[in-house]
Amino acid sequence: MASSEQRILLIIGGGIAAYKSLELIRRVRERDYFVRAVMTEAAQRFITKLSAESLTGTRVFNDLFALTDEAAMGHIELSRDADLVVVAPATADLLAKMAHGLANDLASTLLLATDKKILAAPAMNVRMWVHPATKRNLAILRGDGVVFVGPEEGPMACGEFGPGRMSEPPVILSAIEQLLMEDTTIPFPAGDPAPSPCEKLLAGRRVIVTSGPTREPLDPVRYMSNRSSGKQGHALAAAAAAAGAEVVLVSGPVALADPKGVQAIHVETAAEMLRAVESALPADIFIAVAAVADWRFADVFPAKLKREGKAGLSLELVENPDILAAIGRRPAGRPTLVAGFAAETENLVENAGAKLAAKNCDMVVANFLGNGTSVLGGEMNKVTVLTRQGQESWPCSTKKEVAQRLVARLARMLTETAR
Repeated sequence: MASSEQRILLIIGGGIAAYKSLELIRRVRERDYFVRAVMTEAAQRFITKLSAESLTGTRVFNDLFALTDEAAMGHIELSRDADLVVVAPATADLLAKMAHGLANDLASTLLLATDKKILAAPAMNVRMWVHPATKRNLAILRGDGVVFVGPEEGPMACGEFGPGRMSEPPVILSAIEQLLMEDTTIPFPAGDPAPSPCEKLLAGRRVIVTSGPTREPLDPVRYMSNRSSGKQGHALAAAAAAAGAEVVLVSGPVALADPKGVQAIHVETAAEMLRAVESALPADIFIAVAAVADWRFADVFPAKLKREGKAGLSLELVENPDILAAIGRRPAGRPTLVAGFAAETENLVENAGAKLAAKNCDMVVANFLGNGTSVLGGEMNKVTVLTRQGQESWPCSTKKEVAQRLVARLARMLTETAR
């Protein structure tokens, strides 16, 4: 359970998705977080203050100029009393105010005055979401360090279909829990800002990405694998394609659709993945995100092994090919940039640094998978990026945003290499 000392300031924007904020409050309270709610004037057209007060167990704030509020808790104190600020739903109007520093009501004033991280769950009509003004605002906010969860694609209250639905409360709760695992007083993120969707940073470039797990068969029905979902690798392939690259995605078995605009090659084993990567060369960038099994069974049985008569069964393992090292040390035809991922349960930076050197990488993206994390299969990721020039820790973000920032960083590195 979460610590009862951790405090969340929930800002509820004015949209039909505001009804989901009540369910979010309930779920957050179940995790023992303390919640204060602030409602915009428009939000009160969709849900009542009484509903939010009943669920939070405390007063809901909405008036910037109420003297009693200022006497008890001023807007500066209110903005900094929380460990995390959550905006759900984050309407197009609220995002625009946040991006341009407007402060003409309590919600926007709190967002400008806070010294804590902000998690925003956008919700709006699909046309509003894809409008250039919204895209510009998103680029500004990402550069300022705002973390986004969603929106999702689906039917709208207005009858249209597309991206713009606010993420469901369990998804937002997962993002909250991930962010509260780190120091939330860090106001600005390190690293490159995510590129605007209109920026084609990798136009004319070829990128190969590996994603997901591999499966090493024992017999026709059993195999050895791992818990990788492929979400980070697929997000990177999609981000590279959005940046204008020709992308080849080599994916192990995952329950994800192929990203739009990429050439997908589906494989099962580590050996198949290596062959697919080598056949996709040459490339400007190779990004090894896949969680490749280090070993495979020495013997693959043609029929299902039966339990009977197999007491004390001993199975021999042999090493799989090291795909990242094979590409990084390639004597000829090596991609200009080789990046790998290091999933560690201990000594994160030390192990990732050793991998950077041993496998002749230009970048290693390290993430911690120890107890208490939900990176595997989850929507969020917190990474430390190591290059030959140094290292930097990035704040916990959605995997989509991590992918966009990594693409921006790799594009810059590619440009610097060409000079």
